Amino acid sequence: MPLVILGLFIGIPLVEIYLFIEVGGWIGVWPTIALVVVTAFIGTSMLRQQGLATLARAQAEISKDRLPLQEIFNGFCLLVGGVLLLTPGFLTDALGFALLIPPLRAVIGRGLWKMLERSKGVHFSVHGARGSARNRHGGNTGPGDGPVIDGEEFGVARDGDDDNDDDDYTNGRTPRLGRRR
Repeated sequence: MPLVILGLFIGIPLVEIYLFIEVGGWIGVWPTIALVVVTAFIGTSMLRQQGLATLARAQAEISKDRLPLQEIFNGFCLLVGGVLLLTPGFLTDALGFALLIPPLRAVIGRGLWKMLERSKGVHFSVHGARGSARNRHGGNTGPGDGPVIDGEEFGVARDGDDDNDDDDYTNGRTPRLGRRR
């Protein structure tokens, strides 16, 4: 893995330099620079629009007591895409614009999810979907229709809960995401 990262740090700038020389030879120096600046502005405006829409969807999911996994992944892709778009170059701009295409992000997300499922170093379980998830006591885990990832907390103090006697799990209730008691 370190060799791959080293290769990327060396290879990408070399490809960008090559592309600058080729495009500059075809259209000239100043149009090449203008093209890089224009793609950065266009990409930034698209990034802002999609980022705000993703944030609104994440807030809507949280208000429905669901974990916004897809929106978190989309936000990460938009962040990486924004960094690539602000990096001068044609290859990085192409990769950045590719991450702004929602169907492509969905394909990447499914591929990453399948890769994590096959990984021997990552262990997780997702129970149910479309509201069919049940906790270990047989009750519904929540009104959500997305994946439910089981987890446990250890030694976490809540605001205003010094003795932790009225823990939601010991009372048989499922805690609500993003809500204060």
